[in-house]
Amino acid sequence: MSEIDPRAFFVSLYDAAVAAADPARVIGSHLPPKPAGRTVIVGAGKGSAQMARAFEDVWDGPLEGLVVTRYGYAVPCRSIEVVEAAHPVPDAAGLEGARRLLETVSDLSEDDLVVALVSGGGSALLPAPAGSLTLDDEIAVNQALLASGAPISAMNTIRKHVSAIKGGRLAAAAWPAKVVTLLVSDIPGDRPSLVSSGPTVPDASTRQDALRLVETWRIALPEAVMDHLRSPEADAPHPDDARFIRNEAHIIASAAVSLEAAAEAARAQGIEAVILSDAIEGEAREVGSVHAAIAREVALRDRPFRKPVVILSGGETTVTLRGKGKGGRNTEFLLSLALGIDGVDGIHAFAADTDGIDGSEDNAGAFADFATVSRLRSAGLDPRAMLGENDAWTAFGAIGDLFVPGPSGTNVNDLRAVLVR
Repeated sequence: MSEIDPRAFFVSLYDAAVAAADPARVIGSHLPPKPAGRTVIVGAGKGSAQMARAFEDVWDGPLEGLVVTRYGYAVPCRSIEVVEAAHPVPDAAGLEGARRLLETVSDLSEDDLVVALVSGGGSALLPAPAGSLTLDDEIAVNQALLASGAPISAMNTIRKHVSAIKGGRLAAAAWPAKVVTLLVSDIPGDRPSLVSSGPTVPDASTRQDALRLVETWRIALPEAVMDHLRSPEADAPHPDDARFIRNEAHIIASAAVSLEAAAEAARAQGIEAVILSDAIEGEAREVGSVHAAIAREVALRDRPFRKPVVILSGGETTVTLRGKGKGGRNTEFLLSLALGIDGVDGIHAFAADTDGIDGSEDNAGAFADFATVSRLRSAGLDPRAMLGENDAWTAFGAIGDLFVPGPSGTNVNDLRAVLVR
């Protein structure tokens, strides 16, 4: 154990998790039958460009289409056009991308096939304000949701009721063509209708559900948005709608599979691995405190797991903005955890988003250990105050502990790993 470098160890787990969700590895086993007519590709998400290229590589026949991804995430494709837009706050490029996707699936016949390549991030990448709402309204919705601390399931339920493309509306526009959706899931529990707010996969949630969630999470939305949610115009198509009778949705990559790959990578290096859950939600700082408590128990009492061990978890935590600092959910998780393991020798930790970006900065996450708090204080920083200001990115950046791998080409949510030596 002593010869293992914790950072190199964590990076190897991250690489294994990302590889297990690589579209090029998994998409070939989920190809639909060829249609009599056209094959039209649509898609959105941080991994949609890589999914498009992977699909082109294995599809034996003509195809066409368009996918929307985040700025900096595009890769060259031969027949499928890739456009870039803003994430996590929508912009005009995303608005135009959503309009073009709807246009792409118009005027299709029942002989045609639409393949939707969807990964996390599409909710922001596809602004399509419904009714009389504007792009500014949808930007305000996203900003309010991101600051609310609401879980991703709640956010996407609200988003799909203020949109002209989400909640199955893109698939409805493609009728009578058959629609097959291939999903790289970043949603705890892997509900297809919640990945990117389900542009091609409807669910049974209602505008009344959206209004209840707004009230529950005390989300301050523009009055025009609230008026829309109160009107029948916000009603999303129901899954029983005849326009969806020929549609299919398949999860091709998920956090569960990636966590198992990370666990196997750890065991190959002689470290036992345990997976707490692939669907952990909640405030990032609170989840960090719980992971710290488990790690202390292992370090000091060899329970509930015997050391050496790496404790793994996935899912998507949230951050309720209280301060004005820079950060993301993974760095906030780690700063909270670092406070909880301060001085407990032998505990090292890592957390990163598998898409390569944590929040709005250029890092995927960071590294922490039992001496992180001491290093921060030696640098003249107050880690507890920085946590209070949601300024974890600044904290880890100041001591050189950010993890910056670049875009990964996939997105199966967060990988958290705590190593107890």
